[in-house]
Amino acid sequence: MSHSRTLSNISVVASLITITSVLSTAYAQTQPATAEPVTAVVTPGPFSANLSLTNDYRYRGISQSNFRPAIQGGFDYAHSSGFYIGNWNSSISWISDAASAAGNSASAPIEMDFYGGYKYEWSKGFTADVGILQYYYPTTNLSAFATNPNTTELYAAQNFTFDSVTGYLKFSWAASTLFGTANSAGSNYTDLTMNYDTGIWGLSLNAHVGYQYVAGKFVGGEVSNSSLFSYTDWKLGITKDFGSGFSGSMAYVGTNAKDGSYVNPQLQNLGKGGFLISLTKTF
Repeated sequence: MSHSRTLSNISVVASLITITSVLSTAYAQTQPATAEPVTAVVTPGPFSANLSLTNDYRYRGISQSNFRPAIQGGFDYAHSSGFYIGNWNSSISWISDAASAAGNSASAPIEMDFYGGYKYEWSKGFTADVGILQYYYPTTNLSAFATNPNTTELYAAQNFTFDSVTGYLKFSWAASTLFGTANSAGSNYTDLTMNYDTGIWGLSLNAHVGYQYVAGKFVGGEVSNSSLFSYTDWKLGITKDFGSGFSGSMAYVGTNAKDGSYVNPQLQNLGKGGFLISLTKTF
């Protein structure tokens, strides 16, 4: 999808196609540790899987499911050397929403993420992580979009642990155009996430702040993509470990995305503040 006109001449239809497509997918989220029986000594295997239900799929603060529920899940393989690969998937609606608003029949009901990388613990409690992530949308009638929504990002992260506090600082860089936004190669996202294990009832407190920079120029004019689509997002939440691989979470998320930058066909701001509730099972 592309920006075909200057900012002062954006039509509603063109806006919907562009806006709904700029940020539209998700990282496989780090899952809470599975509680094991105290009488058992269990060595984690190289394979793991997860399945989640959520009332709204938010990626970098922007709803990907038009504020509706989503089902998500993935698989991971981690080698003892530090190398890993994985796949994560979620139901979405932003591509079909944008196409419908433009009078097209294109759709992609699912997002598929494929990633691989390497982790190295260079000091106790500090693990470096580098890798590549491919966002793939199996889309019908892809020719209806001026710019392919599939996106490739490279990332580097520093994970840290201080007693009951864990988290990471992560930087992601788009080697391709970013989720269907024309001229946006080189966009990047900085993510700081922290979790605090209270030690009470399996509860952990979660906090996150991130900044999405969108590179390039708006098609047909001199206005920068950054001035239109760059924004900050944040999250505050709590996670409950129920044991046996089950966990639940509640959080409030929000962004300072500009009005009109990320909207659904009803012209609602997809980055507006809202509450998330999810239930996850890890295997």
